[in-house]
Amino acid sequence: MTDTLLNTVRRYVEAYADPAGLAQTPISGLTTIRSTSPSGLVYAISRPLVCLVLQGSKQVAMGNQTFSFDAGDSLLITADVPTVSQITRASVARPYLSLVFDLDPAVITDLTLQMRAVPVADGLPVRAEPTDVEVADAALRLMRLLERPAAVPLLHAQLVREMHYWLLAGRHGAAMRRLGWPDGHAQRVARAVAVLRAEFTRPLPVERLAAAAGMSPSSFHHHFRAVTSLSPRQFQKQLRLIEARRLMMAEGASASSAAFAVGYESVSQFTREYGRMFGLPPVKDTEAVRSWA
Repeated sequence: MTDTLLNTVRRYVEAYADPAGLAQTPISGLTTIRSTSPSGLVYAISRPLVCLVLQGSKQVAMGNQTFSFDAGDSLLITADVPTVSQITRASVARPYLSLVFDLDPAVITDLTLQMRAVPVADGLPVRAEPTDVEVADAALRLMRLLERPAAVPLLHAQLVREMHYWLLAGRHGAAMRRLGWPDGHAQRVARAVAVLRAEFTRPLPVERLAAAAGMSPSSFHHHFRAVTSLSPRQFQKQLRLIEARRLMMAEGASASSAAFAVGYESVSQFTREYGRMFGLPPVKDTEAVRSWA
């Protein structure tokens, strides 16, 4: 990982970061992150992405698998999966810095076909590897483009495509191919996930989700779990709980109002399921997070 990329990202995030340390760029799907201290646990259902760590360290857990990565490593997520992440090394003198790049299945599909890459067996949707030199170089060109705002609308698409190419040609290529294989299981499940993300507060019969994926209900259950590590019901439940936690932490919502807002009909059921996922009931979890902050 070059010092030039590190310094370019540092300048950008220091100029544009919000209070949480995130700086969204004008290039859709490209985000820079800065933290001056280790973080608490962050629960999310991540979209397909690659995260290039430039300084500091981070851990990401999926199920019983934990991935640790440091400066010079990149984390790849190839499906919508539940993760628990934590910045483990950061300070004012040496803040955690990373660059997050959302993956575009349409671009991956086009490149996979042109590269004549063959499909591979399903594997873990989360993995960490040393960042390829070509990937870091492409990331640097994307960041430098931001210094020429007038050029961004004209040139960013080809640089985004180049970034995808080098990821496919490098260490992460085999893991990315299933995301881009036309009408593969990952793409079919992604269509159902899009419905779940858009309508997670409403009851969603499995038959509707299976139809969105173009599968029978039994086949859909099998492939959905293989891709996401969860059943459709568990996936929807985690979406609801993560959003409810955000409403309480970021917007000051009460536990009952957050529960009803995300689709729960019973506050007691919400409290039980919240405690199982986050380790504390809603009120105590909110108090603990606020005291830690």
